[in-house]
Amino acid sequence: MIKLDRALCVFDLEATGVDPLNDRIVDVCVLRREPDGQETVFSELVDPGVPIPPEAASVHGITDAMVAGRPSFKDLAPRLLAALAGADLSGFNAVKYDVPLLAAEFKRVGVDWPAADVRVVDSFVLFSRKQPRDLGAAYAFYCGKSLAGAHRAEADTRAAAEVLWAQLDRYPDLPRDVPGLQAWCAQRKPNDSRVDEEGKFAWRHGEAVFAFGNKHKGKTLREVARADPGYLTWMAEKGSFRPDVAAICREALKGNFPRKDP
Repeated sequence: MIKLDRALCVFDLEATGVDPLNDRIVDVCVLRREPDGQETVFSELVDPGVPIPPEAASVHGITDAMVAGRPSFKDLAPRLLAALAGADLSGFNAVKYDVPLLAAEFKRVGVDWPAADVRVVDSFVLFSRKQPRDLGAAYAFYCGKSLAGAHRAEADTRAAAEVLWAQLDRYPDLPRDVPGLQAWCAQRKPNDSRVDEEGKFAWRHGEAVFAFGNKHKGKTLREVARADPGYLTWMAEKGSFRPDVAAICREALKGNFPRKDP
């Protein structure tokens, strides 16, 4: 069991999207464990003040109707600060998502959070380091062998082949032909909001929006095509973007915009 010299708050947030600096919280839960083992839970739905995109609602199941009449983040902030007071933090992928998302929300209401001395334990980092997702780990998991000569082409090639054969043996539901396997690998997860493979654009209310950079992040592709077509020309012709991203930009300049499958 973990030893605590002060309280530890394990928390999770659901939001209107995956941009921690611009999206808004719709659900928050904080499990606070004291050094003596006592636990308390703070859990609230939050009215984000903006419509919840259907892409986000399809992931967490929280709709505009569910948050109607719930407190805004501004109204909730004093109680949430009290729940977090004097504690360290933990969460799954908290460093990259939950902490900056919550900090941005607090900043909007004039609160500087978290304090400089707050420590963060990210269980996603623990997971990824204790369960690595490299070829050597896959070889050990699927084939029960240690990968000798890793990072030499022949050793890695032979190991990759053995891993593939072992995966097909282990998972009877996988397709047994190359076209079927390619299609299976290309499937998107239900909560994948990417328009392109690189994630430069994301779906929001069925529209492609910029998901990177400071200049146009959060703006729709349609809006940028109208107001700043030169930026799309640069992305399509001179920027170091993947072919699918460049193609999206070229089509947008012609007035053709991505459509999200229902």
